[in-house]
Amino acid sequence: MSKLALSDEILMAVEKPSRYIGHEVNMVEKDLSKIDIRFAMCFPDVYEIGMSYLGIQILYDMFNRREDTYCERVYSPWPDLDKIMREKNIPLFTLETQSPVKDFDFLGITLQYEMCYTNILQVIELSGFPIYAEERSKDDPIVIGGGPCIYNPEPVAPFFDIFYIGEGEVSYNDLFILYKQYKASDMTRHEFLHEASKIKGIYVPSMYECTYNEDGTVNNVSPIYPDVPKKIKKVVVTDFNKAPYPMKPVIPYLRATQDRVVLEVMRGCIRGCRFCQAGMIYRPTRQKNVELLKKYANEMLKNTGYEEISLSSLSTSDYLSLKDLLEYLMDEMDKKHVNVSLPSLRIDAFSLDVMKKVQDIKKVSLTFAPEAGSQRMRDVINKGITEEDILNGSRDAFKGGWNKVKLYFMLGLPTETDEDAEGIALLSEKISELYFETVPKEERVGTLQITASASYFVPKPFTPFQWAPMLGREEYVARARHVKDTFNLQLNKKRLRFAYHDQDISVLEGVFARGDRKLAKIIYDAYKAGSIFDAWTEFFDMERYYKAFRDNGIDYKFYTERERDIDEVFPWDHIDAGVSKSFLKSEWETARKGIVTSNCRDKCQGCGGAAFGSGVCFGQ
Repeated sequence: MSKLALSDEILMAVEKPSRYIGHEVNMVEKDLSKIDIRFAMCFPDVYEIGMSYLGIQILYDMFNRREDTYCERVYSPWPDLDKIMREKNIPLFTLETQSPVKDFDFLGITLQYEMCYTNILQVIELSGFPIYAEERSKDDPIVIGGGPCIYNPEPVAPFFDIFYIGEGEVSYNDLFILYKQYKASDMTRHEFLHEASKIKGIYVPSMYECTYNEDGTVNNVSPIYPDVPKKIKKVVVTDFNKAPYPMKPVIPYLRATQDRVVLEVMRGCIRGCRFCQAGMIYRPTRQKNVELLKKYANEMLKNTGYEEISLSSLSTSDYLSLKDLLEYLMDEMDKKHVNVSLPSLRIDAFSLDVMKKVQDIKKVSLTFAPEAGSQRMRDVINKGITEEDILNGSRDAFKGGWNKVKLYFMLGLPTETDEDAEGIALLSEKISELYFETVPKEERVGTLQITASASYFVPKPFTPFQWAPMLGREEYVARARHVKDTFNLQLNKKRLRFAYHDQDISVLEGVFARGDRKLAKIIYDAYKAGSIFDAWTEFFDMERYYKAFRDNGIDYKFYTERERDIDEVFPWDHIDAGVSKSFLKSEWETARKGIVTSNCRDKCQGCGGAAFGSGVCFGQ
């Protein structure tokens, strides 16, 4: 057992010492004398959140299957330990061997959410090497980023050596082969990065130059060498059944957000919601063989001792073998006293029938995501459900014994009017009325509760709404309050609840989502002023960012409140996510006309995903 990096005195002084001690069940241990590549895998948030992220579990397992590589984990220290580490000059360390991150060959950081950007700087600075990539030497780790935010990595590009564009199961072998050559030779760091930029899916920001127009928009992002690709095309797993999957996931000491066995049944989504980045960047849709999933379920339960298993995908109802899988799981898991949980179900009779069986007698709340209050807006965003679908689904739920319903909406969607926003309250009221119409008084158990919550719309790259403006922060608040006032006018207002998100966090997310490299200085200055854990409202302070924008002469509204010209060059146009810009333009125009586009199984829309030669595009 390796010696802990923190003394007992320090561990007793922090809130949750088990975040930092490692040695969990299924943690991988290796002989360092036989290792050529040490990879520190980081999720830049607290341990409980990072341990729930499936992508890291997959890469951790995949890397550690290699005899020459040891992948270890590191997470952002909570503010209490962050303070102590700075005061006592304790370098950031990994959980497996409690080794300083600075001693590793790679520091891999997942960019899951824009509000974690200052935590990236926290991790690098506490590790003890330069925050800016251009200042690093051959002795420093190669900092590589992955995850959904890398589809526009420009705001954090100066802090990274490499971004991995696409699915991690594909190109790491080639990168590791090149790295071992680099490590054993007199090749410079710059020369290594130059060669790495030629590997499929590898984006090296230092190999590209960004130029601007007089109005502040991007003129071009172009390679500085002729042998560096002009566009970096994402890499995807074409045979999803052969992709590695962790049969022995590490079990956290603390209760993590996802404290259960997770089965990834499908990657991608057929639906084409126009606001949803994940539905676009994870195309094409690929399914895992149902017999393989049954095998995985039994093996993972045996190796973990978990008492719950969940199915993971962007839209689990669209998994074609769902009925077969669920019948098997409900039969087998009942024998083992294991619960089955089902996120991401659509509002239809099949899904509700499934939920009845899975949730048995105890009826927890059902969650629906209409996304918009009016049918006009649901057509604009291509949600693919009607008010009739929502009401029929609610009626079936009430008949099935549920009396608690959660509804998720967005405010500030493109073309939204006050009338559309008021529809959130009106639809919630219709659902409540339906309950009293459907369930006789003598059969009602408990109290009806309809909880509606609204987040603010944030346009994301590689969606049809990447051209759309956001509302101003004051407009968001005014619209949310107007909806709340509308709720208070409803007959069943005592059965209805409405909550909405913090507008400042949404505005800042919008800035970074479509930002360029000029924003790196904003992130750096805010971090130096004390910003970390910005995704946590108790730590977030927008004033630090306002000051950083003022000090750097940047108007944040330039990134949020203006509608982009249809032919504007975006900061991410040198990245190819697999959906063509022409398809997205067409969908943007179609959205503004309120026309619905059919899903990928019903009709191919020619998005560009077929170029990968896999998935639903080929009948899989």
